[in-house]
Amino acid sequence: MYSVFVTGATGLLGNNLVRELIARGYAVKALVRSRAKGEQQFAKLPRVELIVGDMADVEAFAPALQGCDTVFHTAAFFRDNYKGGSHWKALEKINVTGTRELIDQAFRAGIRRFIHTSSIAVLDGAPGTSIDETCLRAEADADDYYRSKILADRVILSFLQDHPEMHACMVLPGWMWGPADIGPTSSGQLVNDVVNGKLPGLIPGSFSVVDARDVALAHIAAADHGRRGERYLAAGRHMTMGELVPVLGRIAGVKTPARQVPLPLLYILAAVQELYARITRKPVLLSMATLRLLVREAGRSRFNHSKSEQELGVRFRTLERTISDTVAWYREHDWFKNYSAPASQEKRT
Repeated sequence: MYSVFVTGATGLLGNNLVRELIARGYAVKALVRSRAKGEQQFAKLPRVELIVGDMADVEAFAPALQGCDTVFHTAAFFRDNYKGGSHWKALEKINVTGTRELIDQAFRAGIRRFIHTSSIAVLDGAPGTSIDETCLRAEADADDYYRSKILADRVILSFLQDHPEMHACMVLPGWMWGPADIGPTSSGQLVNDVVNGKLPGLIPGSFSVVDARDVALAHIAAADHGRRGERYLAAGRHMTMGELVPVLGRIAGVKTPARQVPLPLLYILAAVQELYARITRKPVLLSMATLRLLVREAGRSRFNHSKSEQELGVRFRTLERTISDTVAWYREHDWFKNYSAPASQEKRT
């Protein structure tokens, strides 16, 4: 790789991937929907060219693909899908059709290496079992977002069938955490809600928690060593909310709720938060769609990374390091209200 193109560049994964690539000496064309947001993320980084565009209109920014040798496709329509209502048209246009048009335009531009950010959403297994890249989810057992990611993977594999000269593979992240989450994503929203005392109680479900910086490194390793048409897990560590929140509270130096909110009350809270999100356009931690997902996927978050470890050398930093760095970043950027770090964290940061 010499010059690369990164979609979704201001996102949690995308911006950390751009930073890792720049640190290795690559020139990066970063696709951003907002130039101001791109400048906020990358103002101090050399060799980053901002390309303003949208995955809903790939043709408009396609000329910028010229001169690149690798595409890292991290962009996706995700979070708004969990704020209520039907979002299938946007999911299909961006995640499925957009992916098809992007890999086609990349090929036309002479690019022969394409790394696609898939998701653990495309995998399934019985609760408590170890899930690997072969445990594919049936399309019928998927919500709209999960379905869009399944179909996007099929787009990649279909393109490879028709274009033997193209090399592409897929990286499957879990629930990503990490610094520079200016969205914020759901993990960043959880950090802010916990530190600001807005979490009413623990919610059900389990998660596979991973540092976005480790997922970024997995993408680079996939470009260097990944096999054509293969999936590689970078899902991280299995945790329940009851295990995760106390660690977050201890590191941030704040008290956290110990009781789990009863499921019927959670549905009421989710409905209220969803209404709040529609009125204010502000992010919320728990929507009705998110709650349904948590209930359905409970226990399905134990993933076997042996393939990624052996073929890509993927490794994961500790949960404590990830949470410490995430909390420190939000604190340093004045996101928290009425918050002062505990003395132990002051020394680390």
